[in-house]
Amino acid sequence: MQTPIKIAVVGSGLVGSLLAIYLRKAGHTVHVYDRSPDIRKIQFSGRSINLAMSNRGWKALDAVEIGDEIRKIAIPMEKRAIHLVDKLNFQNYGQEGETIDSISRGILNRKMIDLAEAAGAEFFFEHKIWDVSLESATLHIGETERGAWEDKKYDMVFGADGAFSRIRHRMQRQSMFDYSQEFLPIGYKELNIPANPDGTHKLDKNSFHIWPRGEYMLIALANLDGTFTCTLFMPFEGENSFDSLKTIASVEAFFEKNLPDTIDVIPKLAEDFFKNPTSTLVTMKCYPWTYEDKVALIGDASHAIVPFYGQGMNSGFEDIFILNEMIEKYDDDWKTIFSEYQRSRKPNADAIAELSYRNFLEMSSKTADENFLLQKKIEKLFSDKHPDKWIPLYSRVTFSDRPYTEALAIGDYQNSIMDEVLKMENIAKIWDSPTVENKILELLK
Repeated sequence: MQTPIKIAVVGSGLVGSLLAIYLRKAGHTVHVYDRSPDIRKIQFSGRSINLAMSNRGWKALDAVEIGDEIRKIAIPMEKRAIHLVDKLNFQNYGQEGETIDSISRGILNRKMIDLAEAAGAEFFFEHKIWDVSLESATLHIGETERGAWEDKKYDMVFGADGAFSRIRHRMQRQSMFDYSQEFLPIGYKELNIPANPDGTHKLDKNSFHIWPRGEYMLIALANLDGTFTCTLFMPFEGENSFDSLKTIASVEAFFEKNLPDTIDVIPKLAEDFFKNPTSTLVTMKCYPWTYEDKVALIGDASHAIVPFYGQGMNSGFEDIFILNEMIEKYDDDWKTIFSEYQRSRKPNADAIAELSYRNFLEMSSKTADENFLLQKKIEKLFSDKHPDKWIPLYSRVTFSDRPYTEALAIGDYQNSIMDEVLKMENIAKIWDSPTVENKILELLK
């Protein structure tokens, strides 16, 4: 174990809570601060996108022996259910038995805080951190930004306070600090599919449901209580946009025309639509993530991404796992720990940001494209026959813990091969023939 020190974690979300567990297991005193009330005592905000836990997230949870507790609140999803206007297609995610897991963000966050408290972390809710002195790892806490502040000095501070982090805001005022943010012209709104009267699910609970419609889409993930959390992604402005849906009549007409099989399963459609807020989607990048051996950023505070690969939480949890590997390797040398942590994670954070943006295009448009579906069938068949030669991109990201940079590079290479395969004459008829298999083997040489 390391020499115990006093550490503040700013942010009681998923990453902050898991980080607190890791730091407590390393023997440190851990105080977790959050400007919001205790999520366990309030109703969730209506701006949630259900989480999809995959290999990287489970690996980080299992390493501190809490994975089995979290599995109790998870629902395995083995496939996509693609709701076209006139038919329903299914697309398996990976090999037999490979699943991602649907988890309610609110339920998971409450559970993680409970587990962090059980590990010995102390939480301070409704404590607004307005600034941090980097050199001394001192938090400045107050009711208002311009009012009186209370100073809390620590040996170290972690900023796990999300895409609009106050800790990062201070670090941005340093010389040679790179920062960028890019908002999509697309927002999201939470909707809800209630359970059947007997508590069962109205749709297949073991599928990730997608209604792909090009510039907009709807998704739905199951909850334990028989409900589904739905998320509508669409442009803020334009013909099919949030701006164009101003009345109950316009919302109902839009869904009836474009998403007809949702009408019967979302009975409070208009009520949810106007009650729940419309939220933004941002990609944020910065560097460096650390200051000396005093302050470090982690999770969305250092690399916020759009949610279309389901990797935001998973990549944040992997940050913690990699940080812990550095702790075990370098013991009390926190300068080296921080240096190696950011050196390892920054390229991978950039890679998953790119992959996440691309996956929006795949989910919203390509899943409704016959050529794309054919490509996925060819890839799966070839991968089943030659698992040593071809692992699909989605599997590399989701069912592996290999670096995201590797997945991005190999995915681009594989896509160039599939572009050539899809040009073959009569490919729709011969896709499962030895001719196609041999063509891929030839292109791989």
